[in-house]
Amino acid sequence: MEWLNYHHLRYFWTVAKEGSISRAAAKLHVSQPSISEQIRELESALGEKLFRREGRNNKLTEAGQVVFGFAEEIFALGREMMNAVKQRPGAKTLRLYVGVVDSFPKLVTNEILKPVFSLPQTVHVICREGKMEDLLAQLAAHRLDIVLSDEPASSSVNFKTFNHPLGETGTTFCAEKRLATRLKRNFPKSLHEAPALLPSDNTPFRRTLESWFRAQRIQPNVVAEFEDLALMKVMASEGRGFIAMPSVAVNEARESYGFHAIGRADQCRMQFHAITAERRIVHPAVAAISTQARRILE
Repeated sequence: MEWLNYHHLRYFWTVAKEGSISRAAAKLHVSQPSISEQIRELESALGEKLFRREGRNNKLTEAGQVVFGFAEEIFALGREMMNAVKQRPGAKTLRLYVGVVDSFPKLVTNEILKPVFSLPQTVHVICREGKMEDLLAQLAAHRLDIVLSDEPASSSVNFKTFNHPLGETGTTFCAEKRLATRLKRNFPKSLHEAPALLPSDNTPFRRTLESWFRAQRIQPNVVAEFEDLALMKVMASEGRGFIAMPSVAVNEARESYGFHAIGRADQCRMQFHAITAERRIVHPAVAAISTQARRILE
């Protein structure tokens, strides 16, 4: 059985976090040649190069990114162990790894996660955003406890996942005050040829919106499309166009961005799902997420 040298791993982890051997050496109070040698030994043991040089910085290779992810968890657990020993019995911090599909509305994510921070046991939340396939791969490798998505996991994935419907909500169209005031009149026909900021093509919500636009015989003037929904909201707050959002998130969007509602489309539905590697939800923080989502969603 091969054993991992955690001393080597800690040197690698520090270089990855600091971005260079010189900064890592200063932090660890050791020489640069010593760190370089430790990393070479780790690479030799793993049979993979972990860094590549970019100017004066050390960038992680693909293998290095995998090792860094595990190192983060290993040393986080080490810190938890120390804290648990020093604290009273039962005071161990619970860790929750949440994957959020990049098209999942962040205002909804925030609402769903709120009860996690009110659990009797302290919870340390680690959120990772990404594409569905990448997050499901992390779920399969037990690097995530839950994936929040606006569509269920496909049955074609090559590992077992379980979809837990969290609920759904209608859509509300919003804009900066002056534009919203103008578009409120004769809604929804007022959206025809009006400037629109939409999610990027081929996302679940975009497909739902396109279907609703066709049914209403509306063709908005698409000014811009976004993968980054936070940027879309910032531009909308400057009056560049109207946006569509889950009705459940309108109040928070009003407070955060100053949006005004144009009108609701309750038949334009957005669905939300929790995806886990287990049929039954046993993690207490995941159970809290599920309960909260069903409370605020329809």
